[in-house]
Amino acid sequence: MDLRLNRVDYIQVGVTSQKTMRLLPPLGKKATQKVAIADHDGILTCFGIKKGEAVPVFKTLPGQKIARMDLGGAAGTPQEKIFVCSGSQVRGFTKKGKQFLTFEANLTESINAMHVSGADLFVCASYIYNHYCDCKDQDYYLSGDKINDITCLSTENLTHLVPVLACQDRVLRVLQRSELAYDIEVPGPPSVLELYKEQGEEILFGTTDGKIGLVEIGELSAATKWEIDNDKKKGGILCIDNYDIIGDGVNDILVGRDDGTVEVYGFDSSNEPTLRFEHVLSESVTSIQGGCVGKESYDEVLTATYTGWVTGLTTEPQKAEAGPGDEVRMSKETQSKVEALRAELEQLQVKVLQGREQYQQTSQSSTAVSAVPVFSINDKFTLCQDDASYSLTLEVQTAIDNLLLQSDVPIDLLDVDKNSAVVSFSECDSEPNGNFLLATYRCQANTTRIELKVRSIEGQYGTLQAYITPRLQPKTCQVRQYQIKPLSLHQRTHSIDQERPMNRLSLVGQFSFAEIHSWVVFCLPEVPEKTPAGESITFYFHNTFLGTQLEATYCKGEGHFKSDNISTISILSDVLSKEATKKKINLNISYEISDDSVSHTLNMIHPKLEYQLLLARKVQLIDALKELQVHEGNADFLIPEYRNILDESANLLEEYKKQPAHLERLYGMITDLFIDKFKFKGQNVKTKVSSLLEILDNYDLNSLLDFFNEA
Repeated sequence: MDLRLNRVDYIQVGVTSQKTMRLLPPLGKKATQKVAIADHDGILTCFGIKKGEAVPVFKTLPGQKIARMDLGGAAGTPQEKIFVCSGSQVRGFTKKGKQFLTFEANLTESINAMHVSGADLFVCASYIYNHYCDCKDQDYYLSGDKINDITCLSTENLTHLVPVLACQDRVLRVLQRSELAYDIEVPGPPSVLELYKEQGEEILFGTTDGKIGLVEIGELSAATKWEIDNDKKKGGILCIDNYDIIGDGVNDILVGRDDGTVEVYGFDSSNEPTLRFEHVLSESVTSIQGGCVGKESYDEVLTATYTGWVTGLTTEPQKAEAGPGDEVRMSKETQSKVEALRAELEQLQVKVLQGREQYQQTSQSSTAVSAVPVFSINDKFTLCQDDASYSLTLEVQTAIDNLLLQSDVPIDLLDVDKNSAVVSFSECDSEPNGNFLLATYRCQANTTRIELKVRSIEGQYGTLQAYITPRLQPKTCQVRQYQIKPLSLHQRTHSIDQERPMNRLSLVGQFSFAEIHSWVVFCLPEVPEKTPAGESITFYFHNTFLGTQLEATYCKGEGHFKSDNISTISILSDVLSKEATKKKINLNISYEISDDSVSHTLNMIHPKLEYQLLLARKVQLIDALKELQVHEGNADFLIPEYRNILDESANLLEEYKKQPAHLERLYGMITDLFIDKFKFKGQNVKTKVSSLLEILDNYDLNSLLDFFNEA
């Protein structure tokens, strides 16, 4: 990493959505650029920087929340007209702030993605894509899953504008007019798209699980040029831009993540992207742009964060002069800035005191009504493929005081390194109240973002509730609910291995396509809530914890499910029959059980179980080995294996602490597998579970397989 950038905070607006800040084109080659930013208060602000201070160009009146912004203009002219969308309306402003367009798209849902190219306007709302030319309806497309972003290619090689949609089901859909030309499978749910060059066929994409890639779009197919994995478990990608900040004549890739990380990737001699710069802000980065903002001839990376801070990372060196005794003296400009800020702070403190006194006086009168302060929460509840846990991220526009978690299903709370909050658990009665977890997180001052990890048990389903209380007066709280689904550890995938031994579950009954789809949505994560178009649908899943798989194919009156794990089929059978009973629908259920699938699943569990047993044994030995080391003065007399355990003791304890109840979880899965195998044969083997646990305590794969076969 050889790039040095210095942070400068410019201005704060209201809470912002993804991709709502843009830089207007510069008037000269190295001239400074104006910044346009829109927020949830419906205000569009345009400002420039003079002598380090933000100078407003224009500011619109408050209105409906602005969800997206794009720049446009006639083809071949500077793209300096500002387009914003709020609700189903698109408005256009000149660079001076004059409104020249109000266009009502007449959509039933709010627009969440938009692209402007000349006279063409492309908008997306949930599953719907619309194309307008000169505000006249042109094309329409209904996507199979939610659309997160849109961009358009226009090059000499392509005969027409090519819209590309980033869809939640891990696919980029390339359209031709109102039809799907083809789709591109990507490694995670794509959250953002960006053209790599203004006139080119390459598109950058970022995913919600933090991966980045570049694809080349052709008329009939696409090719993936490169992908960057998220090995360091950083946040999901919210915004991407490309700009030559390093100054080597090649466009670098600027990335903003939802954990506040800002990254710059340059290209090495073999044209592979390499990380050149990283900076962490305290909240999620909603927009990122490269340009010249603070001072002429100095390039910078400009970011906008969730709470509305516009921050620059500039190539301009910091003005600090080393004086006698190496003390840093502030320049006169900086000194006057500090004095102005102090004066402003004093004025604000006086205002707050006056406001408090006024509130106290009015609150004592009999007619006073206490108003509940409104605050926005940005929350995300996603399944992490790497460790089969759910990550819950909560971000508030003001400091969080405390957070209460309540769950009516058994879940484990896992340790998160980034989390500095103090957690305390309360005893709860699972029987009368259905409480399995009550945990309180007390946050340190100025914490606006908190990240938690939980792991659920498949087959146990219900609701996780988060009660968020910010540091506001009067005290107020918001509740967010997250569904823990019966097959919560399953994740959508593009294909499965058909060679594995499969168990089959078939349902036949008087149910509609929409009804069986709603049951599948209830059972499995990552299934679109909208009933798919067409007569039937097939979804593929893999279990992030065990690596087993599931295929679901269904249509009106019929459903077929295949899995190499009997327990998955058992859970589906129980939940689907319960849901059908609620609707008073008779189901004809049939099974095909493969005995080979049981030994196949046990073989998949084996490496995990062996690793956890070994880890538990090593952790048990640590205290005794440390005592021996103290007694003997050193550890040279120990065999290499024991010396290695002592050397690695900190890492072993850390790993063991991060995975509470991991061993019990695996024991539970093997027990469920045993009970489910014989349940389908009409036998109750619960009396033999104690013998199974004895075998697990002296674990050996062959003796476990023998027990399953002989039972």
